[in-house]
Amino acid sequence: MSDDVDARRQFGAELKSHRELYGETGMTQTELARKCKTSKSTISRLEATAGRIPPEIPALLDQVFATDGLFQRLYEQIVAEGFSVYSRKRIELEPKAAAIVEWSPTVVPGLLQTAGYAHALLQEGMPRATEPEVQRKVQQRLNRQELLRGPTPPDLSVVICESVVRRTVGGPEVMRGQLKALLEIASRRTTILQVLPLNAEYPHRLMDGSLSIVTTHDRLVVAYTEGIQSGSIIEDPGQVRALERSYDVLTASALSRDASARMIRSTMEAL
Repeated sequence: MSDDVDARRQFGAELKSHRELYGETGMTQTELARKCKTSKSTISRLEATAGRIPPEIPALLDQVFATDGLFQRLYEQIVAEGFSVYSRKRIELEPKAAAIVEWSPTVVPGLLQTAGYAHALLQEGMPRATEPEVQRKVQQRLNRQELLRGPTPPDLSVVICESVVRRTVGGPEVMRGQLKALLEIASRRTTILQVLPLNAEYPHRLMDGSLSIVTTHDRLVVAYTEGIQSGSIIEDPGQVRALERSYDVLTASALSRDASARMIRSTMEAL
């Protein structure tokens, strides 16, 4: 049995146990749902380990049951275990992020991918996987995006290569949907999205791989670089500062926010 399945079952078991042992007489699913501002069916589903866990629920459960972060830790383990070993720390840090920086020279970053775009990438990347396995990976990727939809999303700064905009992934319809989603994300006040044009004159340190830099609310700054089938977590402050500077070079060479949006829109309309 995989660790993520174990963690998911533990989450459901802990939830049911704490609910039934709450106070002197326990608590019904309806009563707990009211305290967590959710539905009885959601509580029932979570106890039965069915479906996704709403990202705001673990912290609310810890508050109701005074469990000192138990449910939040289990949730982060569940999310992280769905990803490769070298990317798990980055995934664990994302829900704690005050700011996220992303650079990608090849594909739309995972935090910004639509379901169709992610499915096309994962289906090609896992040729022996069954359709349910691919769908599970797609859902894990989409679950990461919940942090961008909450009431206090992190500041997000993204630079993508022009080739990412122009490369059709999953066919014209899927790509139109992805470009439309990028325009929606770019319109948010907490997001800066820029395109690095193919005719940018200067070479840069980040040409051969993607970069993510996560800054948490307690000022921890961690960088993550990724190539083909490999990745590295970088925590050394000096190395992280050097990567931040390399990202600054990208933003200086990239198109402005407005010009980037125009390029994305014109490419979408041409598909």
